Amino acid sequence: MERLPKLGIPILIGIVILIIFVAKSTVTIGSGEAGVLYKTFGGGVVTDEPPLNEGFHLVAPWNRVYIYEVRQQSLEEKMQVLSSNGLEIKLDASTWFQPSYENLGSLHREKGEQYIQRLLQPAVRSAARAVVGRYNPEQLYASKREAIQKEILEETQILLQDQYVQVNEVLVRDVSLPPNIKDAIERKLRQEQESLEYEFRLTKAEQEAERQRIDAEGKARANEILNASLTPNILKEKGIQATLELAKSGNSKTVIIGSGEDGMPLILGGGN
Repeated sequence: MERLPKLGIPILIGIVILIIFVAKSTVTIGSGEAGVLYKTFGGGVVTDEPPLNEGFHLVAPWNRVYIYEVRQQSLEEKMQVLSSNGLEIKLDASTWFQPSYENLGSLHREKGEQYIQRLLQPAVRSAARAVVGRYNPEQLYASKREAIQKEILEETQILLQDQYVQVNEVLVRDVSLPPNIKDAIERKLRQEQESLEYEFRLTKAEQEAERQRIDAEGKARANEILNASLTPNILKEKGIQATLELAKSGNSKTVIIGSGEDGMPLILGGGN
């Protein structure tokens, strides 16, 4: 009975050590994450094997696992950059990115867990400065936002080529100009719109005048042709045809076919 307490202490210590060993040997990787294995006695960061995927893993207690989020993430940036003529432009942009899953070990070894601050942010800012510097404020305000987005994306992808980070999209949410520059551009745009509206009305009036002139010329030409075709014989024939039609009418009472001063048939009477 005296030996039980003496045996119990080593057993208890052994159980505690076992619990610590198991706790240090298990890693659970969550959804949308992956793990980079670091072997303390085996060459450091493992880069020649795929990263540890989601789920439960057993690792040696002397090794470590660094967990990275590998699904798409968003980096929000508010930047101050210069336009082509040196004016300060405020740019509000979002960058959609994710680390390269297959190269996660290399990313950890070369860039570290702070790769967003060390690698991605400087690349996006540099690309934004280079792209915005190609445009003047009026272009930035009026119609170049989609072009800017595309160019910043392309510039960022070039800077991050072979850097184990995949940039999917750059979205420019807002381009803010100095208030006095913005007001001047808006005044100019309003004046241009008014000028275009005046030119449209003027063109419309000219087109209507041209249409009326052509219509009048057409009518005059038709009258000339008609007058040239109405000979005395044709007029007599038309008069005879009209008289015959009237004779058939129920309202006619007396029709006398004769010749007036102009050679046309005379119609006397008529009505009920």
